[in-house]
Amino acid sequence: MPLLRFDILKGHSETYIRNMLDAAHRAVLKAFAVPERDRYQIVHEHDIGRMVVEDTGLGIVRSQNVVVITVVSRPRSEDARRLFYEAVCSELKAACEIRPEDVVVSFIINSDADWSFGNGRAQFLTGEL
Repeated sequence: MPLLRFDILKGHSETYIRNMLDAAHRAVLKAFAVPERDRYQIVHEHDIGRMVVEDTGLGIVRSQNVVVITVVSRPRSEDARRLFYEAVCSELKAACEIRPEDVVVSFIINSDADWSFGNGRAQFLTGEL
């Protein structure tokens, strides 16, 4: 945990997507110090025209490599979130040449009671995690 959802445009190779996921996981490990196998990632691919990602007036020009990352997580410190923003941009640039201008990140914060990792149990509440 956290759970990362990637919204991207269709047309990327399986290698590109695998590299993107691996790069983002490295950023999660660096920023949040979670266990190596604490990896939950989902990719949603969209037709061109089905994803509009503008710049909020910042003058940012997006490319076809735009990726919107939604992070669902327990509370994280502001420092950890800032580290994640920087690390994920750096890792994505190195792994698959995604420009920092093409990376949009949003956090959705929830609590321990909002997670079940299987078997019908809330492992954060039961003490299993």
